[in-house]
Amino acid sequence: MNSSPQPLGASPAPALLLTHLPAKVSMIGSRAFLIDAPGDFDLAAQRRIWALSDALQHEDDIEELVPGMTNLLVVLKQTPAAPDRIIERLHDAWSLARELDRPGRLIEIPTCYGGEYAIDLPAICDFSGLPAAEVIRRHHQATYTVFAVASAPGFGYLAGLDPAIYMPRKKVPSLNMRKGMVTIGGMQSGLSVLDGPNGWNALGSAELPMFDPYASVPATLAPGDTVRFLPERIEL
Repeated sequence: MNSSPQPLGASPAPALLLTHLPAKVSMIGSRAFLIDAPGDFDLAAQRRIWALSDALQHEDDIEELVPGMTNLLVVLKQTPAAPDRIIERLHDAWSLARELDRPGRLIEIPTCYGGEYAIDLPAICDFSGLPAAEVIRRHHQATYTVFAVASAPGFGYLAGLDPAIYMPRKKVPSLNMRKGMVTIGGMQSGLSVLDGPNGWNALGSAELPMFDPYASVPATLAPGDTVRFLPERIEL
């Protein structure tokens, strides 16, 4: 692993990036390290995570890189003899990482808002103080960026939610949420890809498949894609 990685395709960084707040680096088990970007869950932080992932991908001692929501999991091939040196090298790599844009595709998702699958819409309205029609309007008028695809096959973490409809994840997950539910979890939106327990808050549903294991590209979404929810039907 180089101590001064250079991201592929990145433009020269402004000098202030080199004095930016350090990332948090934590050990996960004996040979994995989690790099958490400092600050908010914003696009600038995610672009630096993408850049860092690209910069580290050819390092000889790394087995796997898993970019997440403003974080990066680095899995080594072997347990390091000196973990502190690995942590120092990852801090150095972060300090030199530039923002890397990933202009992706526009994915439009026809959505039914309200109705029988919007099981958490009343709670979202209570928490925000907004009527259902306004919650729905703010959700579908936003433009979302796919920060990461993780946690379940094809599930995309979508940033760009209107802060007025922020909704914390449930303390007790719903046990039988349906595949295809359009959801809010904190300051993110998403589309559930499996039936079963889920702690996000559903305000609608969509039929667009997010994952096909037999397709040449199994996941519909990729980091850097732009997502718009199109109100195909509103049932209030």
